[in-house]
Amino acid sequence: MIQIRNLVKTYGKFTAVKGIDLDIPAGEFFGCLGPNGAGKTTTIKMMVGILKPTQGSVKIGGHDIAAEPEKAKAAIGYIPDRPFIYDKLTGLEYLQFIAELYEMDPAVSGPRAERYLEFFDLQEHGGELIEGYSHGMKQKLVISGALLHEPKVIVVDEPMVGLDPKGARQVKDLFTDICRKGATVFMSTHSLGIAEAMCDRIGIIQHGRVIALGTMEDLRRQAKKEHERLEDLFLELTGDSDLENLIHKISTP
Repeated sequence: MIQIRNLVKTYGKFTAVKGIDLDIPAGEFFGCLGPNGAGKTTTIKMMVGILKPTQGSVKIGGHDIAAEPEKAKAAIGYIPDRPFIYDKLTGLEYLQFIAELYEMDPAVSGPRAERYLEFFDLQEHGGELIEGYSHGMKQKLVISGALLHEPKVIVVDEPMVGLDPKGARQVKDLFTDICRKGATVFMSTHSLGIAEAMCDRIGIIQHGRVIALGTMEDLRRQAKKEHERLEDLFLELTGDSDLENLIHKISTP
């Protein structure tokens, strides 16, 4: 469903993404991890067509994002880490606007929008201006908008930011159900516990390259650590496993 080949992005003399190759099939929940500045968000922006790659290609459902942008983007639901929404619209107007962008039949989009508002406990706020929403409410609305057209691929950057425990659980259950029905989720997150619990496979990016890829068992074999949690594997594979000594150096007078 997602095919990435030799993906490269340079800014002047700096190369943010250095030749990433990934194949992610339909129905897979894929987790993308990495330290700050590793190239995760840049990769995501190239995947959804916001940034143009310096080199390489991205195909979504067989459609090249550069050569067939409309067909590729029609299959994507994108949830950015810092979503932009129109504060002067009501929640329901925002979802209606998204439906019109995807040329959805109002007879389909209207009831579906109402169901998402109800699912996220926003039905009483659908007629209120978004400027009055909390950060968590806005995040739920953006997720609803991204899923409204039932995309085959959901690309999400830090989905749990700003959500309370119930909202986070709702999103996790929703994404899991979406994958069970055959869609693909590509999730970038710093929440290693969530990634470990939810993802079928995990890719770790560092310095613009994929340095580890596979199931939890695959990562344990690569790190030569049995029965370790993802947090420990992540620190080992990214070379940050000696934190205790660093903390001791900082705290020692």
